[in-house]
Amino acid sequence: MFRSQRLVTALAIALAAQVAIACRASDLPLPMPRSVERAMWVTRFDYKTPHDVERIVESTRMAGINTILFQVRGNATALYPSPLEPWAEQFNYADPGFDPLQVAIDAAHAKNMRLVAWVNVVPAWWGKDPPKDPKQLYNKHPEWLWYDQFGNKQALSDKFYVSVNPCLPEVRRYLVEVMRDLVGRYSVDGLHLDYLRFPNEPPATPAGAKIDYPRDKPTVALFRGETDKLPEEDPKAWNAWRTESISNLLRDVRRMVRQTRPSVELSAAVGPDPDEAAKHFQDVRTWLAEDLIDVVYPMNYTRDPKVFQERVERWKTIAKGHPVVMGVRVDSGDVALHREQLSAALQAFRGYSIFAYSSLFDSPNTDIDVQDEKARMARQARRQALVPMLQSLAKPGAGKVEDS
Repeated sequence: MFRSQRLVTALAIALAAQVAIACRASDLPLPMPRSVERAMWVTRFDYKTPHDVERIVESTRMAGINTILFQVRGNATALYPSPLEPWAEQFNYADPGFDPLQVAIDAAHAKNMRLVAWVNVVPAWWGKDPPKDPKQLYNKHPEWLWYDQFGNKQALSDKFYVSVNPCLPEVRRYLVEVMRDLVGRYSVDGLHLDYLRFPNEPPATPAGAKIDYPRDKPTVALFRGETDKLPEEDPKAWNAWRTESISNLLRDVRRMVRQTRPSVELSAAVGPDPDEAAKHFQDVRTWLAEDLIDVVYPMNYTRDPKVFQERVERWKTIAKGHPVVMGVRVDSGDVALHREQLSAALQAFRGYSIFAYSSLFDSPNTDIDVQDEKARMARQARRQALVPMLQSLAKPGAGKVEDS
């Protein structure tokens, strides 16, 4: 373990113990025991008006969903009035005249549904052109972005997110404060972390180019200060250090949630294969071992029944008693396939989460598929075929929940 990590870990353990004692002393509520979860991801592209939000709640309820993962942060812009970040580009960086998150909370709670705030953590921007708002993170803090070993800033693209550098303590502090404001002001039932990793897969890091991020001078100096080495001198230690940076960010978020609103359930979307996710410095095994998250959502997006079931069995071993909500992609009219996958998730774990709302329901989303008549008819056909199946899975006894 790196020298400073020993001190950080010791301090974290001590602080965690103090927080736990404080929580017991003041009898603060912790997340409730989980019942079967039937969730759905709703992206930030799926709503533009209060009516859109209310329709989302009613449509998901009608489909037997009891938990909405409602995206409110995509790339360092907010879809709620934030004192720290500008309004999202979906609203032209301006107040749309309503608070989408509050409307969603009110509508969901009125129908006895859970509303979870879904945030993309590390992404800073998406697109070939920089954000128009000078206060947006990409413009305001260029020193927080990724730079390679040649001093080049990560190029903008419409094919991948450019990211902030979680190896920098000031970046981690900023991200924690964004989420502290969110859970402190809103009565959300959960905080759902997405992109809690390095989005370094091609083409963000070109295959074969030997580009490595982040290699800015402050980051390299931090690594050298803890290891007495340069990244190229010990690639294994360099990878472990970057992995620890992501885990340290999660430790900070965990501590913040416990201090700010302990009843909020903390969850994370993770890769379907932990070993593959480790290439992006996402260490789910450590997160579970240290109880850093309440629930894990593996994104098991495959139409191959064998691969899907292999992942289910693997997560039953990995989770070791932690609740798992299996992410399932429902984007075809194959009712038998989707029923099999969703039923397997219900039988093996605490439930499922469907990606995504716009696969079944009409949406103002023009970024996922073209909103032409052919796309509309395909979505309508999926909805007519799959919603009755989802409704049947919502009936008592539809899935036998086992310990995960």
